Amino acid sequence: MFFALPATLLLAASSVFAASPKIRACGTNITAEALIAAEAHFAANKVVHTSLTPLVATLKIYFHVVSKDSTVAGGNVPDSQLADQVSVMNKAYAGTGITWTLGGTTRTVNANWFNNAGPDSSAQTSMKNSLRTGGVADLNVYTVGFTSGSGAGLLGYSTFPSSYSGAPKDDGVVMLFSSTPGGAAAPFNLGGTLIHEAGHWVGLYHTFQGGCSGSGDQVSDTPAEASPASGCPTGRDTCSSAGVDPIHNYMDYTDDACYTEFTAGQITRLKGQMSTYRGVAL
Repeated sequence: MFFALPATLLLAASSVFAASPKIRACGTNITAEALIAAEAHFAANKVVHTSLTPLVATLKIYFHVVSKDSTVAGGNVPDSQLADQVSVMNKAYAGTGITWTLGGTTRTVNANWFNNAGPDSSAQTSMKNSLRTGGVADLNVYTVGFTSGSGAGLLGYSTFPSSYSGAPKDDGVVMLFSSTPGGAAAPFNLGGTLIHEAGHWVGLYHTFQGGCSGSGDQVSDTPAEASPASGCPTGRDTCSSAGVDPIHNYMDYTDDACYTEFTAGQITRLKGQMSTYRGVAL
């Protein structure tokens, strides 16, 4: 059994912005009150699977390639880059119990969706309503251009597991087409955008959630971080508590080449989130 967070307590979709893209920044707005309520609901309804052997799950990724024309520059991401993206995802999530597989690919030429899809936009709503496939445990990924409107300059954004029951068609990740491996969005073209956004989809917060105070990202082994990092600033230490900033963590905002890890605590959390809200035993 899995549980859904009441609609009044749903977390806002996470979004990651980039300028050019040269710097990651985040437009997520999760109030302290909403986070407290969400974590209280999670604690009260948490599903934990116990097993003598590690549990594994194979989850499908459905890519929806939305382009303004049939060219690669116009958003028509090649199958080879999608295959590479799945490979990158499997490498990043190797220790989590999750294996990703390609569930299918759709290709749609729609300049409105390509240009204007963004959080809460009518373009993204019509796009998702038309294209989303599968169920609660299927990751739908929409690749778009983010050229105008609420999505202008985005690298990507995602929903959280607790959001699914209240808005199942909205579930999934929307990401910049050129941030797939081999795309043109350097230094964000090694596949890190989907690794990060899928991190939210499986229930993780940013490493800098809550700054230097409070319980932060609800994970004890990610050192507190005052603000998102950019580039790959080795030795950065923005909080007085133990540990330097977790710049190599997939849930920070450093360059793709700087990304290397999920922590044991994050893995424990995502297993609980996936069991509770997506019915996936891990």
